[in-house]
Amino acid sequence: MADLPAVAAISDAVHGAFTEAQPVYAERLALWPEGCHILETGEGVAGYLIAHPWRLGAPPALGAMLGALPAPADVYYLHDIALLPAARGTGAGAAALGLLLESAAAARLPLIELVAVNGADTYWRAQGFDTVAPGPYGPGSWLMRRPVNAPRSSKTAS
Repeated sequence: MADLPAVAAISDAVHGAFTEAQPVYAERLALWPEGCHILETGEGVAGYLIAHPWRLGAPPALGAMLGALPAPADVYYLHDIALLPAARGTGAGAAALGLLLESAAAARLPLIELVAVNGADTYWRAQGFDTVAPGPYGPGSWLMRRPVNAPRSSKTAS
C-alpha cells in the first residue's frame, strides 16, 4: 500500500489522458494482490504491473471501481503495465510479461485480455496478442487478446 502514490504518479506520467486515480489501484491490490507487482530500482519505484481475473470481452471502464471480481472469471485481464522511461530497455517489460503469464496460469485462466492505448498495440502484437475489436476508450484504443500458452512472436492483427 505504501507504493500506491508512486504507482499513481507513474500512471500520470506514462498514460496522460488514460491515467487513473489512486483508489482504482488500491482496489485492484485489495481484490487481487497476486496480480499486482512493482519494479524497484535504485531510484525507487520505476514501474508496475496490475492484472486480475475478469469477464471476456468486457474490459472495465477507465477509472471504474470493480467492487468485486467475477466468479467464475473466464479471462485474465491486464489492467496495466507502466514503466518510466529509465526502466525501458532494461528487460523490465519482458519480466513483467513473464509475471503476467505466470499469474494467469496460476489462476487457471486460458486467455489474457487488455486494452492497448497510445500506440502500444504494436508492442502487444509483438508479444503474441491479436487485436479483436476497437477498444472502449475511444479512437486509438484496441481490445487485444492472447492465449496464456501462445509464443511471444509477432502476429498480424486479426
